[in-house]
Amino acid sequence: MTDIEHAAPRRRLPVFTGILVLIALAILISLGTWQVQRLYWKEGLLADIAARQAASPVPLADIEAMAATGGDIEYRKVTATGLYINNEERHFFATWRGQTGFYVYTPLELADGRTLFVNRGFVPYENKEPEMRMQGQLTDQQTVTGLARSKLPGKPSWVVPDNDVVKNIFYWKDLDVMAESVGLDKARVIPFFVDADSTPNPAGLPIGGVTQVDLPNDHLQYAFTWYGLAAVLIVVVALSWFRKGAKAAAQ
Repeated sequence: MTDIEHAAPRRRLPVFTGILVLIALAILISLGTWQVQRLYWKEGLLADIAARQAASPVPLADIEAMAATGGDIEYRKVTATGLYINNEERHFFATWRGQTGFYVYTPLELADGRTLFVNRGFVPYENKEPEMRMQGQLTDQQTVTGLARSKLPGKPSWVVPDNDVVKNIFYWKDLDVMAESVGLDKARVIPFFVDADSTPNPAGLPIGGVTQVDLPNDHLQYAFTWYGLAAVLIVVVALSWFRKGAKAAAQ
């Protein structure tokens, strides 16, 4: 075998390695740029939610019209008036400020006979049953102000337990099942929830204003990670080439 035949594989190897480095570098930079784009999107979303929560409440009919056309109703401030059907409240297992208990979802019967499920707020575990908080069972006409919350399309995850309708414990907010479990006609139920604001209830229960906007925003950290890996790759390759050049010059 000639010296030329020996040299050919050695020339091809650096070229192949260089191509792999360029591909890896392009992937890392692309991932970092994507995270920056996600960062701007998330910041815009959070600003939009904050603006919705700070806005003046609108009538329930306005939110209904928006929902009917496929608009985004989430976290929009709304007001509704009706009578609470206290004996049909549903209980959603929750934790509030480190305490275990339930969010109380009570049907609010509107003037036209339809029903709106209102998350009136949190009660500790020992106050799950209505007779443990009778002062908070409002019986006359009520006007509630709160945030519209979209109906879930399905169970959020397989790790979430199934709802225990018999015990009236819900682990995910299945509006249709909530309505069916108390004999309400789904066609006469408003197709979204309302989380009541922090207006105090008699004897302090339920505790309103429990809406949590939990949207992690770690995209800047991820962007630094990807761009950092790209920089490390450049440094490693540069040092490798420098050392090879120095070695070749010394021979």
